Amino acid sequence: MPTPRPRALSVWLFAVAELVFAMVVVGGITRLTESGLSITTWDPLFGAIPPLNGAQWLDKFAAYKRIPQYAVLPGGMTLAAFKAIFFWEYVHRLLGRVIGIAFAGPLVWYWAKGVIPAGYKPRLLALLALGGLQGAVGWWMVASGLSERTEVSHIRLAVHLVLALILLGGLVWTALDLRGGRRARLTGVGVVALLALAVQIKLGAFVAGLRAGYLFPSWPLMDGRLFPEGGWNESWTALRNAIDNPVVVQFLHRWWAWAVVAAMVMLARAAKRGGDRRASVLLHAAVGTQILLGIATLLSGVEIVVAVLHQAVGALTVAAAVNAAHAAGRRA
Repeated sequence: MPTPRPRALSVWLFAVAELVFAMVVVGGITRLTESGLSITTWDPLFGAIPPLNGAQWLDKFAAYKRIPQYAVLPGGMTLAAFKAIFFWEYVHRLLGRVIGIAFAGPLVWYWAKGVIPAGYKPRLLALLALGGLQGAVGWWMVASGLSERTEVSHIRLAVHLVLALILLGGLVWTALDLRGGRRARLTGVGVVALLALAVQIKLGAFVAGLRAGYLFPSWPLMDGRLFPEGGWNESWTALRNAIDNPVVVQFLHRWWAWAVVAAMVMLARAAKRGGDRRASVLLHAAVGTQILLGIATLLSGVEIVVAVLHQAVGALTVAAAVNAAHAAGRRA
């Protein structure tokens, strides 16, 4: 009978998680450089081939000129500038294809060899399906900015980002299960901490989609106040203000962060009690760095390098939180 190879599967899943992390970072660059609508079609197979000659570049550029975003660009855009934004969207989509191959190929091989430990096949298939869904959601997001809007829907952007980080977390959790040789269970403190973090990630995506980060380049006050005068839209419901009002969204993202800090501290302590001090230290480091980068992003006026680092460390915080939740669950 074939011998299960949990260690090899763990290494493979960690490698795929690293690719997902890279895609999240490139996605942040794509958003900040306004590159996401530069490719106006979705072709999962032949879309991997970039324009190879001048005529093909002009065709792609002409397609971009037909969407509303191009119409509002002051002074239009040169072909060279179009190639620059096309590059980031192309790399983002290419990474998605690489992740699909890096996951599906080894999964088929390990399955055929019969070395997947008992009970893991359904979870691995679920992760594969989640990756495929993420590709479809990515196009659903892009499509929202091709006909009437001049940018993608911030709600669809949030769904796209949250799903990517759920995939990252699922890969890390499963890899940790395989590496340790036994499954952990998600405890109450883990559930609370991860849900609090998910809300903050959603708010961060709203901030990015609504360009809310540019409104108040100061901290901790907004225009000299805790909440700026006139920031609340009286004609909207509270729910709509929390979703569509960029002032309210930035305010919530600023202050919900401290609820997340409290939840992460509790989770780190649970991991330490579970005997994994390293997981506790990593989580504290990730959260502290992320808070500082969030403040720096505001104060810099959303300078692109700082903002990309903020998104990157946000993804690392998710991985660190999943690691700590796993450590707490092993003790239980």
